[in-house]
Amino acid sequence: MKKTLFDKIWDAHVVKQVKGGPNVLYIDRHFIHEVTSPVAFLGLKNRGLKVFRPDRTTATPDHNVPTINQHLSIKDELSRNQVEMLKMNCEENGIVYHGLGTEGHGVVHIIGPEMGLTQPGMTIVCGDSHTSTHGAFGAIAFGIGTSEVEMVLASQCIMQPKPKKMRISINGELGKGVTAKDIALFIISKISTSGGTGHFIEYAGSAITGLSMEGRMTLCNLSIESGARGGMIAPDETTFEYVKGRKFAPKGEDWEKALANWKELKTDEGAEFDTEYSFEAADIEPMITYGTNPGMGIGVTQSIPVSEGMEGTDKTTYQKSLQYMGYKEGDKMKGKPVDYVFLGSCTNGRIEDFREFAAFIKGKKKADNVTAWLVPGSKAVENQIRKEGLVEIIEEAGFVLRQPGCSACLAMNDDKIPEGKYSVSTSNRNFEGRQGPGARTLLASPLTAAAAAVNGVISDPREMM
Repeated sequence: MKKTLFDKIWDAHVVKQVKGGPNVLYIDRHFIHEVTSPVAFLGLKNRGLKVFRPDRTTATPDHNVPTINQHLSIKDELSRNQVEMLKMNCEENGIVYHGLGTEGHGVVHIIGPEMGLTQPGMTIVCGDSHTSTHGAFGAIAFGIGTSEVEMVLASQCIMQPKPKKMRISINGELGKGVTAKDIALFIISKISTSGGTGHFIEYAGSAITGLSMEGRMTLCNLSIESGARGGMIAPDETTFEYVKGRKFAPKGEDWEKALANWKELKTDEGAEFDTEYSFEAADIEPMITYGTNPGMGIGVTQSIPVSEGMEGTDKTTYQKSLQYMGYKEGDKMKGKPVDYVFLGSCTNGRIEDFREFAAFIKGKKKADNVTAWLVPGSKAVENQIRKEGLVEIIEEAGFVLRQPGCSACLAMNDDKIPEGKYSVSTSNRNFEGRQGPGARTLLASPLTAAAAAVNGVISDPREMM
């Protein structure tokens, strides 16, 4: 029987098929952070249980941590308690904990790949929707709820119905200034934020295989924003080269054995998908969102669509979104004012993102009207930024490098966008209040964010490259 990549990995991890119900799926790697784990650990304690496979669990605080003065005590009491609770629970259960200031600290979906904990063929979960990031390695990775976090801690298994399968192919060569973030926002604008519901996506095509691992992680990260359960890309030489030599990657004979297995992880010729889409890379330009969900995106040179032809609730919701954003139908996005720029998050907080941003702003200056938060996704990224001399370029242009954390991706820490202000953000969500009560978020790539930071208005980065 011809199998997709998803089928091969899923079927290999099924422990039991519940008659007329879900699969019991074995989980290879479980990542945890301070927000969704405390109640799960409490549930274990109340049942008199310990973590079943602590060696398969990795912890780091990221959502609620400050990105300046991390050596000081966290000011917010709830955030401080959650971080302290995570550390205590890990100590009690023998789980490796990467705390603030340590070399292994960072956003959970960035440190896993960096350390070689994320590998092809794995099943990976975390109490965080953007766990789909790890699918870039040819893994089945998805977010879970707190009760499921407890289930995995207790048994290293989870009960899940098997999703349907979707393949999205992007063929051809990407244009100048077009990045993986633009591919993701383009796809969501075409299939909508519900287009992937019930599916697991495999990304394919020459434009996808041409992406770096960092780019692939960005693309898979945003799979959840199309409503999909997750996204994945078949592992290839780019994947193997990235994983090789990392701290927890297989070594010696184990590497050769793993490599042989990983090379079999691809969709069989003729295997069927429930849904298929195909797009041309040449049709994608630098993207920007204008509304309050990631599907409300257009090319940076385009105008906001008009609601003509929309009916009922759809039209009302659309108009409400534009009202929140302070925009009008038919407006050009290019030239609209910007107050904040955020570079970071599990979507675009990797070293490649900072290299792109730094290369763009080199020799330029930050606009006076823009407040910029440049937040590395991990301590390792921060160290690499300094090692490569990028911090000097950043500071010379009038920017400041902060410390690792989720930061302004979500309003759970000190980095909140003020009410009514416009933020060009490299993160993953632009819902009402996502970056702070009343904040207005425009999702974009690091290059488009850099152009906005320099010009003080939404700009086409291609004109400055």
